Amino acid sequence: MTDPPPIPPRDDLLRLFRTMVLIRRCEEQLARAHQRGLVHGACHTYVGQEAVAAGVCDHLRRDDVVFSTHRGHGHALAKGVPPVQLIAELYGRAAGCSQGRGGSMHLFSPEVGLMGTSGIVGPCILQAAGAGYTFLLTKTDNVAVAFFGDGAVNNAAFHEGLNLAAIWKLPVLFVCENNGFATEVPFRTAAGNPSVAGRGAAYGLPGVEVDGNDVLAVRAAAAEAVRRARSGEGPTLLECVTYRTRPHAEGMGDYTYRTREEVESWKARCPIRSLRELIAACGDATELDAIESTIQTEVEAAHAAAEAAAWPDPATAAAHVFAEPRRLPEPPPPGDREVTYSQAALEALSAEMAANPRIFVLGEGIGVRGGNFRTTAGLYDKHGPERLRDTPITERGFVGLGCGAAMTGTRPVIDFMFADFVLDGVGEIVNQIAKMRYMSSGRLKMPVLLRGCVGIGHSAATHHSGNYYPLFAQFPGLRVAVPSTPYDAKGLLHHALRCDDPVVFLEHRELLTLKGPVPEAAYEIPFGRAAVVREGRDVTVVALARMVRLALEAAAELERAGVSVEVIDPRTVAPLDVDTIGASVAKTGRLLIADEGFAPFGVGAEVAAQVADRFFDELDAPVRRLNGVFTPTPYSPPLEAAVVPDAARLAAAIRDLVEE
Repeated sequence: MTDPPPIPPRDDLLRLFRTMVLIRRCEEQLARAHQRGLVHGACHTYVGQEAVAAGVCDHLRRDDVVFSTHRGHGHALAKGVPPVQLIAELYGRAAGCSQGRGGSMHLFSPEVGLMGTSGIVGPCILQAAGAGYTFLLTKTDNVAVAFFGDGAVNNAAFHEGLNLAAIWKLPVLFVCENNGFATEVPFRTAAGNPSVAGRGAAYGLPGVEVDGNDVLAVRAAAAEAVRRARSGEGPTLLECVTYRTRPHAEGMGDYTYRTREEVESWKARCPIRSLRELIAACGDATELDAIESTIQTEVEAAHAAAEAAAWPDPATAAAHVFAEPRRLPEPPPPGDREVTYSQAALEALSAEMAANPRIFVLGEGIGVRGGNFRTTAGLYDKHGPERLRDTPITERGFVGLGCGAAMTGTRPVIDFMFADFVLDGVGEIVNQIAKMRYMSSGRLKMPVLLRGCVGIGHSAATHHSGNYYPLFAQFPGLRVAVPSTPYDAKGLLHHALRCDDPVVFLEHRELLTLKGPVPEAAYEIPFGRAAVVREGRDVTVVALARMVRLALEAAAELERAGVSVEVIDPRTVAPLDVDTIGASVAKTGRLLIADEGFAPFGVGAEVAAQVADRFFDELDAPVRRLNGVFTPTPYSPPLEAAVVPDAARLAAAIRDLVEE
C-alpha cells in the first residue's frame, strides 16, 4: 500500500462525496426495485466499491473513455450518465441509456464517454487498449480506462491486453476492482500469484496497489496513471482492494461462500462513511446532510420518471443490427487489364489507406514482411509501423483491440492470415464486434475488417484449411464476403473499407494467384448482390469461392454434351442474394449448390431451404448439394484430394440432376 495522500481542497472532497453518495443511493433504489419486479433481469450492484469509480473518474474528461464490466452502474454514474437513464435502462424502458436493449450488464452512453459494459469477463480490457490505439494513431491526449474484477485477471484477455498496451505504450489505465470473489469463487483459491498489481512488472508496466475503500488513495494513484497516459508514457495497472457488500447479483444467496461476519466487517469500512468523517472533521457537516438530501430527492425523482417512462416500441426490436446502406453507382465493367486476385485486393487496401488516415492494419508479419500472402506488400514503407502494426501471436488480443479502436473512431483491418487462427478470438467477434452497434442503439459504428484465408490445398492439413463462412454468417451484425475473382476481390474490399459494419472477408488461398480483368480505378461491389457468371438454360449451379472456377470448367465440358449450365456466385453469404438464385431457378427448374465446405448446417442448406420456401413451384427436381467430405482436412495429397470436390465430380453431379 502507498503512503496516505495529501488531503485535497474541500471542493474536491465534496465532489467525490456527491459522486459516491449518488452511486450508493441509485444502487439502493435498484435493489428495492428488483424486489418489486421492476428490474426484469440481473441486477449487479456496486455497493461498497464506490470509492474506485469516484476516485478514477474524477480525473477524466468527457472525451476520455471508459469500458466496464457487468458490475458497471457505478462507473456509468461517475462518468456522467444521468441517474434516470441508468434506472430506466434496468427497468427496460426506452429512456434508458441503452434504450432498453441492455439492462444491468450492457450500459452504453458514448455521449459522455461510457463506451459500454459487458456481461462477458475480459473484453473491456482489450477494448480499452483499442481506444488507446485510436488515441495513439490520432495523436490526441485522451485516456482509456478499463474497469474489471479480480476474476478477469486470470482470463486471457488480461494477459493479451496488458501485453499489447505495454509494448505499444498505449494511454490506458487498467483498474482491477479486487473485491475478493469472481462471482462466488474466492480470489485466494483462483490465483497462483495473489498480487494483481505485482503482475504489472511481468508486462513491463507499473502496477500499483491501493486501498480501494479509500477514495483519496484511489484518486491519487489514478492521477499519476492518467498523467503518464496523457504524456505518452504508457499504461498503468491499478489494483484497488475493495469489497462488494451485497450479493453477486440481487436475489442470489450470499452466505454459502462467505460469512456474514466477513461482510459486516467490510460494511464497517464503508468508503462513504470514511470520507464523510474526514470532511466533517475539517468543517461543518451540515453541508453533507444537504448533499445527501438533495441526492435522495434526485434519485427518487429519477425512479419515478423511469417507472413512468414508455416501453420501447416492439417494432424497433431488430433495428440497428446493420448500418444504413449507401447508394452506390453501378460497378464498372472489368475491362482488359489483368492482375492477380491478391494484387487486386492489395490495390483496394492501398487506395483506401491513402484516402483514409484512420485505417490501420494489425496482424502477424504484415509490416515490413508484407504478410504471409502479400496482403500488405509495400504498404509499410508508405505508412509506417503505427498503421501497419505487427502483432504478437495473440488473436483474441488484437481482435478485441480492433473492436475498441472501431468504437472510438478508427477503422482497423485485422489480418489473421488463416481463418483457422481467428477462432481463438471468435468470442470477441460474436459477442462484441457483431453486437456493438445493436447494443448501443446505433450510436457506435463498428467498421472492422476481419480478413484471412480459407480453403483446402497445398497439403496445409487441418489447422490451415478451414472454411468458416457458415459459422460467421449465422450471427446478426456480421457481413461475410467470399470473393471468387480478382474483380470481385477488389470491389468487395473497397466496399468493406467504406461501410460501417464489421466484415469477415475470406479469401480462398487457391485463388490468390488467379488472374482476371480488373479496372485500375477504385469501385465498390455492394454486399448481397450475386453474380451470374455464366448464363444457361438447363440447370442452375450456385458455387462459392474456388468452386466457382470448377463449376465453370464443368459447365464448359457439359456444354459440349448439350447441357446448358447457369453458374451463380453469391459473392457474399451474409447477406445472401436469394432473389438472383430464385430468378435463375425459375428459368432452369433445377438447382445444385456446390460448396467446398461441409454439408451439415452449411451455406448449401440455407440456400436450399430458402429456395424451397420461396421458389418451390419453380423446381422440376429436388435441390441437390455437392460438398466436401465431413472430416477434418488430411495432409497427404491423395487424402486431401479425396475430401474436396473437383470439376469431374461436379460435372457428374450436374449430369445426374439434369437426368433426374
